[in-house]
Amino acid sequence: MTNIYQHIQQFFIDFFYILNEMSPYLLLGLFFAGLLKVYLPEKFISKYLRKSNAKSAVNATLLGIPLPLCSCGVLPTGISLYKNGASKGATNAFITSTPQTGVDSILVTYAMLGLPMAIIRVTVALISGVLSGIATNLFTKKENRVKVTVEKKTISCATEVKASGFSRIAEVFRYAFLTFLSDIARWLVIGILVAAFISVLLPDAFFTNYISSGILGIALILVASMPLYICATASVPIAAVLMSKGISPGAILVFLMAGPATNVASFTLIGKTMGKKSLIAYLATIIGAAVGFGILIDTFLPREWFTIENLSHNHVHGGEQGWIFWLQTISTIILVGLILYIYIQKHIEKTKPMTHSKDSSIYKVPDVSCNHCKKSLEDAFSAFESVQEVNVNVPKKTLLIKGAITDETVEKIVKERGFTYEGRL
Repeated sequence: MTNIYQHIQQFFIDFFYILNEMSPYLLLGLFFAGLLKVYLPEKFISKYLRKSNAKSAVNATLLGIPLPLCSCGVLPTGISLYKNGASKGATNAFITSTPQTGVDSILVTYAMLGLPMAIIRVTVALISGVLSGIATNLFTKKENRVKVTVEKKTISCATEVKASGFSRIAEVFRYAFLTFLSDIARWLVIGILVAAFISVLLPDAFFTNYISSGILGIALILVASMPLYICATASVPIAAVLMSKGISPGAILVFLMAGPATNVASFTLIGKTMGKKSLIAYLATIIGAAVGFGILIDTFLPREWFTIENLSHNHVHGGEQGWIFWLQTISTIILVGLILYIYIQKHIEKTKPMTHSKDSSIYKVPDVSCNHCKKSLEDAFSAFESVQEVNVNVPKKTLLIKGAITDETVEKIVKERGFTYEGRL
């Protein structure tokens, strides 16, 4: 009984320590994410992705690396770019590189895994994204792009009314600490919980004793990571604990790549939207880059670059009682407060009764899980002249459309954007 109590106590200590380590860097990363969202126009993104060449792949990768898109948000965004004229190579480069990184996850990686791993993570995301784009262009060279045309309004992106400096700064904070944090909050909490459980339950050097640190260990981590649904930031605390338990840095890189960049939904959507050849190029690049760079790191880089103290020890005491500890603690309080506020708002929205007028319809879209999904669908239906209003309710998984549009058209657009259509409510 005493042993169970000690494990529970240690779990909460480790959970607090992991959260404290992440919080200042995560808040800073979220702020930079807001700056990118508000001050980097979407037109700029799509402008440089149209050609089926290496330059477009490089452009897509460079644009995707800092963007704050999780593994679910990158899919509708990437497919939207493709539908609006981006080449298959540029789209695959964007989908490959973007979920691996982001300003928030880069800063958290630096905080928990050290500068070498943060630099390596960005470098590998860049190389794998470009390779994915080039491979896709080569594999799909003879394929003709399928143009999708819909009845469109003449509208400008983001309603071309110049916002004041104050309102744009307000939008930076709103997007960073409400919209984007709302998208990753669930997986962030799950990631920290899993990391704390692993820290308490697995013995020290578990992976050193039971799993090979060579190609077999890398292959096992790859197989386990690819179907997972986890965002780049949430993968970091799990990676930190796994490394503290003895897993090799190369295998950690595989987890940081394959976990965020791939999941079952991405396999289905890419194959369905851009074809089997694009899917093969996407998977081959991620698998090849992950295994190749994992082996290179384990073979040629000094292991002391990636040394992490075991989280099972009481790190919250001693030297961290100074201003750094209090900065971390205040950041943790702010972060927890924001997450609680987000979940309270989601609960309020979910419990509201659905009301709609006679000329509007509500459809069930169960795959909608974030604000990027919401924007993808709302942008698609707002392009129709006959649609006066469109609203996606993420907690309820519903799509409300006001205007003249057939159910068949709604189904077609929903599926083209990569979501499941379950008909009217």
